[in-house]
Amino acid sequence: MAKSKQHATEYPPLLPPQLVEKYGSPLYVYDADVIEAQYHRLQAAFDVPDLHLHYACKALSNVSVLQFLRQLGAGLDTVSIQEVKLGLAAGYSPAEISFTPNGVSYEELDEACRIGVNLTLDNLSALEHLGHTFPEKPVSVRINPHIMAGANLKTSVGHVDSKFGISAHQVPLIQRVVSNTGLRINGIHMHTGSDIVQPDAFMAGVNILLDVARQFPNLDFIDFGSGFKVPYKEGDIETNIEELGTKISVRFREFLAEYGNPLKLVFEPGKFLVSKAGNLYVRVNVVKHTTSTVFAGVDSGLNHLIRPMFYNAYHHISNVTNPSGKPRFYTVSGYICETDNFGVNRKLPEVREGDILCIHNAGAYGFSMASNYNSRLRPAEVLLFRGKDYLIRERETMDDILRHQTRVNVWEEQPISEKA
Repeated sequence: MAKSKQHATEYPPLLPPQLVEKYGSPLYVYDADVIEAQYHRLQAAFDVPDLHLHYACKALSNVSVLQFLRQLGAGLDTVSIQEVKLGLAAGYSPAEISFTPNGVSYEELDEACRIGVNLTLDNLSALEHLGHTFPEKPVSVRINPHIMAGANLKTSVGHVDSKFGISAHQVPLIQRVVSNTGLRINGIHMHTGSDIVQPDAFMAGVNILLDVARQFPNLDFIDFGSGFKVPYKEGDIETNIEELGTKISVRFREFLAEYGNPLKLVFEPGKFLVSKAGNLYVRVNVVKHTTSTVFAGVDSGLNHLIRPMFYNAYHHISNVTNPSGKPRFYTVSGYICETDNFGVNRKLPEVREGDILCIHNAGAYGFSMASNYNSRLRPAEVLLFRGKDYLIRERETMDDILRHQTRVNVWEEQPISEKA
């Protein structure tokens, strides 16, 4: 079986400080050339008659990025009606968009059906609802294969205790809904989660999904999701996508010969396409010495990149403005009123107040998970392509913070009681 491999991490070239000065700090920057290379790498890994790559836009949902991926030929994987509408705004047709929600209202499902996007459901009650309200609408079902393909419970979503998917043991119940409502199942889907470090477990999931597919004779596609691990530091492991692609291709071709009908093979890459394409550039506000630690405090925090605190994720950090400085050890911390360290005890070229640092591999689940915590403004986003830079999101202002707030002076109508 395919094994994860050690990877000598390659990072996109650092921006010159002048570009950070041009757009301000903090700043998210995405290299479209890297996204393109990752897309073609994934395409080349599989040898099947009909391969479809649907970009999982929850990783990075900027409309300009969605437009770029559409030009490459990618479909769009969405998980909310708002992401569906972003896809439409980016130029995707409903037929190019897949909607795979979890725990949403029937109203949201009905709206997606009226828009006409492809729908994947992961619970029996939603299947029954769709069968009664939109019986002519083909639907895919998401299966929970009960495997642990990743190392982190927060990012592994195919295990037995996951809220995602219909259990592989509940296929008879799916078939009962189909029989009772006349619903047509046009696809079988799974997504085991992010950071797959056990490709053998992923292949076990593939075989489980193919066993389920045998029980539905009129499918159009099988969707194996994604979750391929990317390297975040030197010597890190990544999913050996080429070897895994060969194994899956051989197995899928065998299944096609047995199934007897042509089927599309679908994957939903997100992090794989955009993670290493993105960097977050921050400026050092203060270098603070304590009794045991030297902090490099920067003008960003968990409000802009929550992965280090939420997932204990590692992100490589570089000193852009003093790359040849004497190596020292720093804890790179944010300006949020919480513990929000980007990196603890990191060896960096000497960091000075005013230096620009680069936090690498921030393209996936960086800006898309950003917030206005502490009433901080979210940063600008820039897209690089063929050596040119393009502003694709303006930096927020205080007007953005206040835009949807209303001022209600309740005490003018109901005076506050005086203290006794």
